[in-house]
Amino acid sequence: MTANEAINQGIGRVFSVHIGPIAPIGLKGVPSGFVKHNVEGSISVGPLGLQGDHQADLSVHGGLEKAVYGYGVSNYDLWRSEFPQHGAKFVPGGLGENLAIEGQNEESVFIGDIISIGSAILQVCQPRQPCFKFALRFEDNRMPGAMMKNGRSGWYYRVLQAGTLTAGDPIHLNERPNPSWPMSRFVALITSNRFTEAEAEEIAEMSGLASDWRASAKAQSRR
Repeated sequence: MTANEAINQGIGRVFSVHIGPIAPIGLKGVPSGFVKHNVEGSISVGPLGLQGDHQADLSVHGGLEKAVYGYGVSNYDLWRSEFPQHGAKFVPGGLGENLAIEGQNEESVFIGDIISIGSAILQVCQPRQPCFKFALRFEDNRMPGAMMKNGRSGWYYRVLQAGTLTAGDPIHLNERPNPSWPMSRFVALITSNRFTEAEAEEIAEMSGLASDWRASAKAQSRR
């Protein structure tokens, strides 16, 4: 399906919705909002995310450009095959996502995509870069590096229009400003840290991309 064909069509579905409190994880009991529970019924979403969802370290989590975290359900089979010892944790919501998405992954989600879910309008703005709490949750220090290496990072949305959504809602694509930039390409690029000058210039002006990434690319393009 081309970008034009996808516009205004259902491109996926919300499989499940998850929120969580701040709670201790790991042997040292580090505060985190990583562990989330399933939400039944309609839930409100605003500029800072889903009602009732919490983050412990607001210097690196949450905010306008990490308001809602989406993750492709299809990725979990791949995780279970690679780390079978953690299989029980590789279930929708298990990686700390707010929206477990059916029918989409990093190959089919593009930087800047504007989508409608329920009455809310969201925009894909950046990938997840996992922190040490990912390792704590699984008691396995390999996990953060594995996520960046395999590219199954998931993606963050900013909220363009507050509204309500629920599990089972279809995802409609309203606009795709960057049809040559699937999330997989962007994650591979930042993982390798090998930007060409042309790529840095393009990223610096990329519509919908999180401001920190645009600023970083702009600085690199000036070197």
